[in-house]
Amino acid sequence: MTAPPPPHAAGAPGPVRPLRVVIAEDAALFREGLARLLADRGHQVVAAVGDADALLDAVGQHRPDVAVADIRMPPTHTDEGLRAAIELRRDHPGTGVLVLSQYIETRYAARLLGSNAAGVGYLLKDRVADVAEFADALARVAAGGTALDPEVVSQLVRASRHVQGIAALTSRERDVLALMAEGRSNAGIAGALVVSAGVVEKHVASIFGKLGLPPSDADNRRVLAVLRYLGT
Repeated sequence: MTAPPPPHAAGAPGPVRPLRVVIAEDAALFREGLARLLADRGHQVVAAVGDADALLDAVGQHRPDVAVADIRMPPTHTDEGLRAAIELRRDHPGTGVLVLSQYIETRYAARLLGSNAAGVGYLLKDRVADVAEFADALARVAAGGTALDPEVVSQLVRASRHVQGIAALTSRERDVLALMAEGRSNAGIAGALVVSAGVVEKHVASIFGKLGLPPSDADNRRVLAVLRYLGT
């Protein structure tokens, strides 16, 4: 199938490569619609299944770049998708995992993030209505970044009783860190806050210093800062 190349993620230097995707969603119409949406963006949906066991089998067989999964799936429609996502992150660390939910469930989000927010996303299903935004989130997760719905970030922060080092941050630094938690790049943060990229870089450096994060791979420090912020 020939399709236009997918758009680049916010702040990314160039076009995002086509991705190999597995979808797990028990609602057939939503599943097929999502598969068509991704195909129209130039991605390859290698499997579209309806339950968590089939998701695990499909990822083991196809080794996709990213798996998209509903949290609630058969047989109990509670947390089958979440448990499968956690298992995928353990057994297939090279595969990004983007979970979808109709609701904000902070206990699920916290379990999914665990001790590592790299290559993970948690979005509300309403977010899929914004095709470009969803495509950007999928690309970030597949590349090892994060994609958290702003409301998920907000509720995770409220649910955390004590977040070490956050109190030392200025109001603007907290704004920057909240946008980092959503998965935005420095350029994306600059656009959202209407400041220059240089100003954002200074804020990010200050955040790393105040949170006591030692010099290391920049992406790794971003992940650690996000985890500290979310209290996970």
